[in-house]
Amino acid sequence: MKLSGGKNQSLRDCVRAALEQYFTDLKGHEAENVYPMVIHEVEKAILETVMAQAQGNQTHAAEMLGINRSTLRKKLKLHGLEP
Repeated sequence: MKLSGGKNQSLRDCVRAALEQYFTDLKGHEAENVYPMVIHEVEKAILETVMAQAQGNQTHAAEMLGINRSTLRKKLKLHGLEP
């Protein structure tokens, strides 16, 4: 993944940097429920991106994700992304 500075960064590094910024932004306040928050946000980004790549075709998107279509539909509904 290439960032604006021209340097390549892995997805893991991008998530790590985002989490470090999140903790910095808390300014000493206690973090809660970090894991479910991150999973929810990352899953939504995955769904949005894959659905765009699949041009809205749920069958193709499910194949790309390696999940079945009914699971995809449930996840889209959960994230408010249903058509």
